[in-house]
Amino acid sequence: MESSAEPRSNWTFVTNHARILAMILRDPEIRLRDLAGGCQITERAAQAIVTDLESAGYLTRVRHGRRNHYEVTPGTLFRHPAEGRHEVADLLHLLAALDPPADAAGHPDGDHGERDPHG
Repeated sequence: MESSAEPRSNWTFVTNHARILAMILRDPEIRLRDLAGGCQITERAAQAIVTDLESAGYLTRVRHGRRNHYEVTPGTLFRHPAEGRHEVADLLHLLAALDPPADAAGHPDGDHGERDPHG
């Protein structure tokens, strides 16, 4: 039996929330502009995701002069009950170890992506 339905191609395995959290783990001084570029979303959408993550306790944000410094909260668990007993850190370290997105390579300090993602 043949199906004429087109394959669904508008989904990805990793959400923008996970991408942004991994990018922050890789570079706690990353700019919102670079988060947006790395996820190919608007700065407003990136800001909303950072706010979601902060409100849910996955990260903290502290202002240092004109820049934000982010810190991923250790020990946080996945939100879905199927993975709820596992820490998100395991996934984040895998994602953070990947090469940074090409759009985010223009970090002003010249060291974007060269920080040790494990601390």
